[in-house]
Amino acid sequence: MILPCYDQLGDEKNASKMYGSLNENRIIELVRKSTNLPVEAFSNTKIPTLAKRQAMHTGKPKNLVIILEESLGAQYVSSLGGIPLTPEIDKLNSQGWAFERLYATGTRSVRGIEAVITGYTPTPSRAVVKLDKSQKNFFTIASLLQNNGYNTQFIYGGESHFDNMKSFFLGNGFADIVDFDDITNPKFVASWGASDGDLFNQAHVELTKLHEEGKPFFSFIFTSSNHDPFEIPNEVINPITYTEEQLKKYDTKELLRHKAIQYADYALGEFIRKAKKQDYWENTVFLIVADHDARAMGSNLVPINNFHIPGVILNSGKAPIFDKRVVSQIDLAPTLLSLIGVSDDSPMLGQDLNESNASGRALMQYADNFAYMVDDEVTILQPSKAPLNFVYNFNKNSLKPKPENLTLSEIALAHVLWGSLAYENRWYTLKSD
Repeated sequence: MILPCYDQLGDEKNASKMYGSLNENRIIELVRKSTNLPVEAFSNTKIPTLAKRQAMHTGKPKNLVIILEESLGAQYVSSLGGIPLTPEIDKLNSQGWAFERLYATGTRSVRGIEAVITGYTPTPSRAVVKLDKSQKNFFTIASLLQNNGYNTQFIYGGESHFDNMKSFFLGNGFADIVDFDDITNPKFVASWGASDGDLFNQAHVELTKLHEEGKPFFSFIFTSSNHDPFEIPNEVINPITYTEEQLKKYDTKELLRHKAIQYADYALGEFIRKAKKQDYWENTVFLIVADHDARAMGSNLVPINNFHIPGVILNSGKAPIFDKRVVSQIDLAPTLLSLIGVSDDSPMLGQDLNESNASGRALMQYADNFAYMVDDEVTILQPSKAPLNFVYNFNKNSLKPKPENLTLSEIALAHVLWGSLAYENRWYTLKSD
C-alpha cells in the first residue's frame, strides 16, 4: 500500500512528495521497532503505535514537573563543552541524571513543546501545536496523566495564547493554565511577559497548592527571559568577564543573549533551591530541558551541533550520572512516565531510557532537511534527492561522507513520513474512534 496524498494538510508540506514514498505497513513496522518495545505490546488495530508501556517505578505515583528553558543550547553550558554561562545547570548536571548528547527535534519552541509534551516525531510541516486536526484528542502526556488521576497545569510568564499554546493545551489534557494575568505582583515585566524570577515565584505557589490538594500532579513550566530582545532585571547577576579576544568574537546582540542566559540560569537555580525545601519536593520528579538551541547555522546540511541541548532529571531515584548515549527529545516523555510510576498505553515512538539498551538515536528537522542519527552515523534526507550518509565526529562537530547505508536510509524515511501519516489518519491519540 502506497502512502495517500494528504490533501487535508492544506498548505502544509507533504513529506512523501518531498522525500519519497514507502509502503505503509513497512513504515509502521520500522517505527514500531524503533520504540524498543516487544511486538506483542502493539495490540490496537486502529492505532498502529498504541502500545502498553510498563513503568519502572512501582510504588506510589510521583508528581512530575517539566521546566522548558527557552533557547538554551549546549554551546552555553560548560559541563557540555560550552562557554561558562550556566553554573546552576552545571550543578544540577552533577546532581541528577544528565544527558551528554541530547538533541532537540527542531529549531522552534513549538517544536520543542511537540517533542517533550507529546513525544511526536518532527515533520517538515508546522508543529502539531498549530495544526487544526491536533487541537483535540491528540496525545499528550497531560491527557494520559489526567486519565490516571493527575491534576495537570501549564505555567507561562507571557500570554499563553501565543503560538496557539493555550488552545492546544486545553484541548489535550491540561486542566489549568496560569499565565501573565495570573502572576501576582511581578517585579519585572519584559516584552515576553513576567521575568523568569516572577514565573518561578508563581510556580512555587502553584505547586504548593497542587500538593495540598492531595492528588498527584503534572506541571509544565515554560520560561521566556532568554528570548530576543533579552530584557532582564538589572543588578541581579554578575556578568562573566570576557577576554579581549572574546569581546572581538561576540557582537552586542550576542553579549545581551549571554546576560539573559545567565539570568535565566540564576532564576532556575533559585527556584530549585527553594523547591528542595518544600513538602512537594520529595515525591516529585523534575525535568529541566531546553526547547531548542538559540541559533542554527553553518555549512552542514543539518547543523547537528545546534540541535545539542542540555537536559537533566532530578529525583529520578538513580545515583548522579552523565548519560553518554545519543538521546532525542522524544525519549524524555516515556522515560518520565516510567520514573513516576505510570503504566499505560501510549502512541509515542520514544524509548524508555531506563532500559540499558535504549536509544542511541536522534531525529532532527532543519527546514526541509531531516537527519536521523544512530550513535555517530547520520542519514540526511533532502527534498527530491537521494539519501546521504555521514559519520558525525561529536568532538570536532564534523560530518564525513560515507557510502549509503540502505537500512538506515529506509529507517530515516519511515520516521520522516510517519508524522504526516499519523496526523492525517488521527493515529496519534488514545481514542480509537
